[in-house]
Amino acid sequence: MLKAGIVGLPNVGKSTLFNAVTRTRKAQAANYPFCTIDPNVGVVTVPDSRLEVLSKIAKTQVIIPAAVEFVDIAGLVKGAAQGEGLGNKFLTHIKEVDAIVQVVRCFEDEDIHHVSGSVDPIRDIEIINTELVLSDLDAVQKRRDRLQKEVKRGDKEAAAEDAVLAKLEPHLNTGKPAITLALTPEEKVLMRTLWLMTAKPVIFACNVKESDLATADSNPYVMRVREYVKSHLSCEAVIISAQIESDLVDLTEAEAKEFLSALGVNESGVGSLIRATYHLLGLRTYFTAGEKEVRAWTIHEGDTAPKAAGVIHSDFERGFIKAETVAYTDLVNCGSVAAAREKGLYRMEGKEYVVKDGDVLLFKFNV
Repeated sequence: MLKAGIVGLPNVGKSTLFNAVTRTRKAQAANYPFCTIDPNVGVVTVPDSRLEVLSKIAKTQVIIPAAVEFVDIAGLVKGAAQGEGLGNKFLTHIKEVDAIVQVVRCFEDEDIHHVSGSVDPIRDIEIINTELVLSDLDAVQKRRDRLQKEVKRGDKEAAAEDAVLAKLEPHLNTGKPAITLALTPEEKVLMRTLWLMTAKPVIFACNVKESDLATADSNPYVMRVREYVKSHLSCEAVIISAQIESDLVDLTEAEAKEFLSALGVNESGVGSLIRATYHLLGLRTYFTAGEKEVRAWTIHEGDTAPKAAGVIHSDFERGFIKAETVAYTDLVNCGSVAAAREKGLYRMEGKEYVVKDGDVLLFKFNV
């Protein structure tokens, strides 16, 4: 299962958000730096309204959603790449995740200490990014040094890797994350083997106060973050209120809706964050739907039908014959598989078919 790491400066709401996302109280949330030392890990189901609709068509009450893993990583501080705080340990935890959710504080509160003494989300983003870039730069330089003997001997693989490193080093030296460097598909494959932190996809979670959630789009801090991450990092920012989300953990679904309605919002920000993170990881969903259950299966964007079948069982991929498929929207519009088949929307696909998000599939195989 792919992992998304929740990172940020101390006291920005990381552990509170982790508790909300995982609907647990596993992570200690306290008003002082480094209250989290060892990372907390939780499996999170991905909210998907399509499952409920499919369950009615399939006439089943058993629903199994997709899932992704979230990791609560302790706060980084300026100088982490040189070991400040517990920097080296925390940076190692970041290397082990597949994507990063960076929490940014976008609210004023005199009762909640800020490690830098004031609220400035752009400064906070740059502190975190600088530490990650410095750590990656050090790793790239050391790797280049180790490769030189093999390059001089004429090793083609070493030369190809060194060429990528030669592009990465000056790019990182300007303070830019590796993910923003223009590389060929082949070079990107080589870069992935380096496990660079700034090569991981990132989404920013703007943490606002409860009273600001309904008007968060006009929050000056949020507006600055959105503009900055779009222009400098080519990524997106979502709005959450970690404290509200944490309060919702103990409420029933009906109570949560009533609570959010009183605040002037329709949906929990955590749901949007989980879905955005799922897509950030390059994950997509297809469905199987029958009388026993309706289930969401996780695949990578671009996976073919046999690969998708293999997610259910390796025998399905090994003995793949064909996939019967219908798009979710077509099935819903028709109301049943039989009606979709009559209209020619239920079709057979072979080994080259690239599964699309929302496809409803039935595999035929022989082993």
